Amino acid sequence: MGFDEKMDLDGRKENVAVDKRVREAGLRPTRQRIALADLLFAKGDRHLSAEELHEEAVAAGVPVSLATVYNALHQFTQAGLLRILAVEGAKTYFDTNTSDHHHFYIEGENRIFDIDSGPVTVANLPEPPEGMEIANVDIVVRLRPKRRE
Repeated sequence: MGFDEKMDLDGRKENVAVDKRVREAGLRPTRQRIALADLLFAKGDRHLSAEELHEEAVAAGVPVSLATVYNALHQFTQAGLLRILAVEGAKTYFDTNTSDHHHFYIEGENRIFDIDSGPVTVANLPEPPEGMEIANVDIVVRLRPKRRE
């Protein structure tokens, strides 16, 4: 067992770092939140939908409904643990990397990944309305295979 893990009362490993992260975000560390957070953050920076996280949870033996997954993802987002990306109409992805960065999206494959090639510059942003400020600019560059000529 690693130094970040301990055994819970049912004899399962519990990730102390994830528990602490959830608590520090101001959320109560319920068993389901901790299990979902562990799945989300254990693999580094990722982009996934609620449905994908639900599938991972079921495969890992976490008894959780899709509605609970949606609720937890939105709570994690409001607490600053995730960033939400609306890409394809009703398709929403959640990003574990909350820093300012932009994305490529491959159409037809529903795959999204970070743009690693440095900062993207946006010129001539409009002035925000009175009493408002720009909080963030999200750029999603849509990709598709080159068409044969």
